[in-house]
Amino acid sequence: MSSVVLREVPTDSPVHRLWAGTKMIGVFVFSLLLMFIPSWWLLGLGTLFLVGVFLLARLPLGTLPRFPWWLWAGIAIGMAIVAPVGMTAVLRSAQVVLFGFLLLGSSFMLAWTTPMGEIAPALAKLGAPLKRIGWTRNGVRHTVPVDEWAVVVALTLRGLPLLLEEMRVLRAARRLRPKDSLVQRAVENPLVDILTASMAVSSRRAAELGEAITTRGGTGELTARPGAPGRGDLVALLVMTLMCALGVGVELLF
Repeated sequence: MSSVVLREVPTDSPVHRLWAGTKMIGVFVFSLLLMFIPSWWLLGLGTLFLVGVFLLARLPLGTLPRFPWWLWAGIAIGMAIVAPVGMTAVLRSAQVVLFGFLLLGSSFMLAWTTPMGEIAPALAKLGAPLKRIGWTRNGVRHTVPVDEWAVVVALTLRGLPLLLEEMRVLRAARRLRPKDSLVQRAVENPLVDILTASMAVSSRRAAELGEAITTRGGTGELTARPGAPGRGDLVALLVMTLMCALGVGVELLF
């Protein structure tokens, strides 16, 4: 896949200037709408909308991920399996596949146009109303740990590109190893070796990241700059609302 998966593409565009919370709201509403009404009309409208956002964000074509051949082979095999059931089953399967690619594309669009440092503050601000929910246990007042959840999500998003890069390095290193004998190939499992090495590297990086966070005074700084929506965000939310209303209205009428 592309090396810019889950990494911001530093270009100047109206989409990049939007608040991170606005884009997360758009992805959530977009996913929710397609989940409950996965019709061809809404799937087509969602595809056109994503293409329009991609062009508006001024992203280069090289940003698009290049999926491996086995993914397309798996989709083709799945279609062949449901083909004897009837054309309706094939169309339903095609809808599921397109729905998955749209969700993946919307997530990639958020990552390509949003600095990772803005994710945690935006999540903390969007989840601020949940802090009012609380309970008392053993005489201690507890509230929903919104800030902690935001930090976990932000650190996960930051770590995923590093994990993907480590997987590429480990695969390349394994290919450079001397050719194993037939006995060694029968005993060893390449997937197990790569997963084991990935877990070891991830544990080491997690320890280093924890030490760095502790040295800087904790995770509070990750949610300290929540930002705020502006006029462009209001326009973007209005456009998304009109698009959703148009899609639902046409679906109900026809």
